[in-house]
Amino acid sequence: MEPIRALGAMSGTSMDGVDAAELLTDGETIAGFGASDYQEYTATDRAVIAAAMGRWPGEAGVAQAAEVVETAHARLLSRFKGVQVVGFHGQTLAHDPAGRRTHQVGDGALLAEVLQTPVVWDFRTSDVTLGGEGAPLAPAFHHACARHIGAVQPIAILNLGGVGNLTWIDPARAMEDDGALLAFDTGPANAPINDLCMDWLGQPFDRDGALAREGCAAPDLVAQLMHHTYFYRMPPKSLDRDAFRQAGAAIDALPPSHAAATWVAVIAASVGHALTQCPTMPTRLLVTGGGRLNPAIMDALTALTVDVAPIEDVGLNGDMLEAQAFAFLAVRVLRGLPTSFPETTGVKARVGGGQVSRPDGVLDSLPTTARHTSSRRVTKAR
Repeated sequence: MEPIRALGAMSGTSMDGVDAAELLTDGETIAGFGASDYQEYTATDRAVIAAAMGRWPGEAGVAQAAEVVETAHARLLSRFKGVQVVGFHGQTLAHDPAGRRTHQVGDGALLAEVLQTPVVWDFRTSDVTLGGEGAPLAPAFHHACARHIGAVQPIAILNLGGVGNLTWIDPARAMEDDGALLAFDTGPANAPINDLCMDWLGQPFDRDGALAREGCAAPDLVAQLMHHTYFYRMPPKSLDRDAFRQAGAAIDALPPSHAAATWVAVIAASVGHALTQCPTMPTRLLVTGGGRLNPAIMDALTALTVDVAPIEDVGLNGDMLEAQAFAFLAVRVLRGLPTSFPETTGVKARVGGGQVSRPDGVLDSLPTTARHTSSRRVTKAR
């Protein structure tokens, strides 16, 4: 299959807005990068989404959150012209892999009609239904990125969104080979700091790490949180945005600057712990997501025993990497290729997730291999 022009969209657990980015890809390699853009959620939008957090289809506030998410995506994605497929993640409201359920709000079929472009969506359900964690889903793209930048030794990509997640990659192995990938959520990242800033300062995040830099971390509370049962589980594993809300209550009770500094120390401690759970220590830790823009977090990470750098140092776009990932995954779904693996989500076999929704009359614009409607394609793990 020749590379096609795909558009990916991501609205993460930080709830700041929607990223969108074009990618030229065949679902296995990166042929080129395209335009990107961003649609910020308003304060009202964020409040509506926040009110629906933790809720499932049909519960109070979910329909209103869906309307916010769909409207923001339609407004943003309609600015792009000539794309052949859209990868639409939606907004995660609740995630319960132990109960084999996950909830990303947003109707991809509706978006396909609005955009008059095929939309691939509902990426996580198949994985969770088949016993996987449903997250993280970006590792397949991270492997392609490692090869794109010419890495030859194992590296790791750390995404610091609302929750932290890490992908360990051995680029010497093919993506679907045993030992090529390991991925899992590291622990809390921006979410508790963002909530703190909104509650105390009325701003959505700690700009330039200013609040955290004013405070001092409480080492005893960091140590206490690091005894959370999550850290004793072996990867792959995943987290809900608010999984540490109760455990972190003592941190949130500190004066705001000390609380922010303590959460920064927790982020660094949890990433350090995650590195010990990798097959080997990576030669480099490349940081993406909003957390890389917080100097307090980046300073804390530099104390780790690994070379730490923002992902821009290797020519990639840390603001748009996740959106690009869903463009990449959309093409993999079209091709019937797996989107998650036992080593990335804990699913028992390689799974191709995602639904494909097409508006009337658009079928012929897609590659022949894409002409299936949905999928729970499973391939036996090696």
